[in-house]
Amino acid sequence: MILTDSSQIQQLCIHKVGNKYSDDGVYLSKSITNIDNDSIDKVLIKYFLSSFVNDEFYNLHHESHTKLNEVFSYVTEIFEHHNKVLENSIHLAKHLYEQSTHPKIKAGEFYVAYFKDCLVEGEMFDAVGLFKSENKDVFLKVHTSDGDFEVDSEEGININKLDKGCLIFNTEKEKGYLVAIVDNSGKGYEAQYWKDDFLHVSPRNDDYHQTQNALSLCKNFVVERLSESFDVSKADQVDMLNKSVQFFKENSTFNMDDFASDVIQQPEVIAVFNDYKKQFADDRDIDIYDEFNISSEAVKKQQRIFKSIIKLDKNFHIYIHGNKELIEKGYDDAKGMSFYKVFFKEEN
Repeated sequence: MILTDSSQIQQLCIHKVGNKYSDDGVYLSKSITNIDNDSIDKVLIKYFLSSFVNDEFYNLHHESHTKLNEVFSYVTEIFEHHNKVLENSIHLAKHLYEQSTHPKIKAGEFYVAYFKDCLVEGEMFDAVGLFKSENKDVFLKVHTSDGDFEVDSEEGININKLDKGCLIFNTEKEKGYLVAIVDNSGKGYEAQYWKDDFLHVSPRNDDYHQTQNALSLCKNFVVERLSESFDVSKADQVDMLNKSVQFFKENSTFNMDDFASDVIQQPEVIAVFNDYKKQFADDRDIDIYDEFNISSEAVKKQQRIFKSIIKLDKNFHIYIHGNKELIEKGYDDAKGMSFYKVFFKEEN
């Protein structure tokens, strides 16, 4: 968890980074931005830091060596030489511009901030923040003039909506630093360039990502492999998905053997699951541990991909939240159609 109540902005540089596809160019500041107003300082801290609310962390990454990651190199310079914030912020702005090649990427202000006293996972660290504002809102301004009210509008940045942000904490340098990311502007490739191309990060190997990986493994196994290897109904698949999520919700630690015994149960299905687990990890180049502490944050986020729904043509959806024994599947010869029979005590 990141706590920012004690955080202070020591230095701030602002540039404007355009879309390279459109040949917008980069507009670079010549000096550190002067902040001599306490109220503006508080507004900036709220804008920059209030969106970092979960426990999902990453590390800066490069396939050959971490030192070859541009952001890692420039941020290391900032941590080691505080008088080089402006110089390296310019390098970072140019690097961001080189990655802004998708036609849908919006131009915007790019901020590089040096923070003191950011509390993360119970320890205090300095951090470098990288932020980009891509969307503008329209604000109304009401003021008086000669005893009457007048209304104007002004375009500006909504401090409650950080478009893209990254906090790089001065710890775990050997792994690529501890990194937190915010990305709220879109879900297509034009959004992923921030995380994948500019920052180039890999998930930190911690409880959060172990929980996330294990849940993805369970979901993909049920959806992709279970029905290929065994004669199971959609109700059986939904039931196993529900049991998987329930296991993660009810336990504070994960044990692969306990999960297999409680959720999968049948030995022949467990054998196929273990084979699929190895293939799943190899295909994604990840490690899935047999034991780890379950992250409730990851469970809360990941359970949204577990769909407890049976879709029937375009007419009906059946949501199964509990006992699958209360639903039966059959076939009506007269109608030439399949059907589900659902048992219940009360209609709400």
